[in-house]
Amino acid sequence: MRTRTTAADTATEPVRRNSARARWLHAGVYATTLVLLGTGWWLTLGQEGRPSLLAEATGWSDAEIHTGAGWALAAVAVGGALIGRRGLRSLLADSVRFAKGDMAWLRRWPAAAFTGRFAPHSGRFDPGQRIANVAMLVLLALLIASGVGLVLASGGPVFAWCNLVHRWSTYLLTPLILGHILIASGVLPGYRGVWRSMHLGGRLRRSDAERVWPEWTRRRR
Repeated sequence: MRTRTTAADTATEPVRRNSARARWLHAGVYATTLVLLGTGWWLTLGQEGRPSLLAEATGWSDAEIHTGAGWALAAVAVGGALIGRRGLRSLLADSVRFAKGDMAWLRRWPAAAFTGRFAPHSGRFDPGQRIANVAMLVLLALLIASGVGLVLASGGPVFAWCNLVHRWSTYLLTPLILGHILIASGVLPGYRGVWRSMHLGGRLRRSDAERVWPEWTRRRR
């Protein structure tokens, strides 16, 4: 006996947005990055002589935790790039493309984040995601490269330049990460439910996917 599929059933039907490999890579990047930002800002704000909660819990100094997390992020980035070459190429290709209607989407975005009435867009990522993807990839690369330079250079102009790049990468990356967490958490009504795309199997409700990524979702039917 066939069961009729209603519109309500279709709306709640799960759509897989990200693979397990992509989700694990994402988890590795954000876990190490959050530790880096937390310990980095702790040290930048002059708390070197006062152990953070993380330092007290691990028994390591904040500087040691920061250095270790930096090497871990570098390993995750290099390993992810090697293992997921196709995914990285796809991410870059989808992030650097821009369409005619992108400016209209960006103009409507501040209100749409609360109403959910986003302007139409094409592709896997919306225009805001594309900009954020490129910015975060560039800043993470600069953060890793300058961090390695700080460890390897004992002083001189190279150390000074690496220190400058490392600080400014941190200053610029911090608001991007915080904004990403705010949007990805689904706290804003327009992005309700999107957190599932990177968690719990990478599946979210079709109605949530259609609201944020309409063309990509239609291709998943």
